[in-house]
Amino acid sequence: MRTATTVELSGAPDEVAQVVEFAVEAEKLGLDVCWVAEAWGSDAPSALGYIAAKTERMLLGSGVLQVGTRTPVVVAQTAITLSNLSNGRFLLGLGASGPQVIEGLHGVAFSRPLARMKETVDIVRQVFAGGKVSYSGSQFQIPRPGEAVPMKLSTASGHPIPIYLAALSPAMLRLTGEIADGWLGTSFVPEGAADAYFSHLDTGLAAAGRSRADIDICQGAEVAFAANEDELRRMVVGRKKELAFSLGGMGSSSTNYYNQAYSRQGWAEVAAAVRERWQQGDREGAVQLVTDEMVLATTLIGTEDMVRARLAVWRDAGVDTVRLYPAGDTLEAKLTTLGRAIVLVRET
Repeated sequence: MRTATTVELSGAPDEVAQVVEFAVEAEKLGLDVCWVAEAWGSDAPSALGYIAAKTERMLLGSGVLQVGTRTPVVVAQTAITLSNLSNGRFLLGLGASGPQVIEGLHGVAFSRPLARMKETVDIVRQVFAGGKVSYSGSQFQIPRPGEAVPMKLSTASGHPIPIYLAALSPAMLRLTGEIADGWLGTSFVPEGAADAYFSHLDTGLAAAGRSRADIDICQGAEVAFAANEDELRRMVVGRKKELAFSLGGMGSSSTNYYNQAYSRQGWAEVAAAVRERWQQGDREGAVQLVTDEMVLATTLIGTEDMVRARLAVWRDAGVDTVRLYPAGDTLEAKLTTLGRAIVLVRET
């Protein structure tokens, strides 16, 4: 398996500097890929350009650009620019995000995200090909009716640019299998992934005449090493609030892809109860409903032997790239954890 991590350059200037230093040092540790998140903080392209100038070897990816906030051609322009600046090290990660961010923050309608994603990828690849852009779909019409005529960019990529899709829902997973070079996943439980994720991904791959060998399966999880059972117990308890937020607080009142993902992997009743408590304002009650098993199933937390064994399970489930979120209160602690995890992945 390859190794990856995700960073975000939000926060105060000293915090941003520390994140950049983390990325630079992670490359020295042998990290293969650094994904840069956007969410509702700093924009990813600016951060990617800066990190590209500070690094030399590892791949850099947008993890992810939200397709509802940019036109497809702007996405393609950004990808080409970052690919050329990084000497071909750029991976284009795209995601639909959710109604709370797209509508609540950006003021753009979160309608037909599947069609918007498919058409965005179609247009981006048309731009990559270098010709004039002409497209007629349900979401995009290029050029618009009137006097405008098709145009082409005055720049071109000197390198291939793989496209990854962030997908959790069955429909988006099928689309990922049909059109993407990689799948960026989360909330991944290898024991439940066959039905929850891979059955849909494989349907899309088959429809396109492809197989798993044609796509990079990239999954992420927090990694932390416990010295003993007592420390492990404290770690698990500490992660329950984060998981409760994902199950109850992410998305809108009617749409929470994380909750749906956990529900498909065997925790439907707990996920529904956590969401209900959270939305009622009972945050502590929601946290108390999260089980130890749920935390351990979707993280790489444990003793070194436990983490090593868990990585083998991920590998056997079909993961090609493991995205590591190293625990630690300081930069040094995070890098130490990441370094230990990279060694274990190489040995797996």
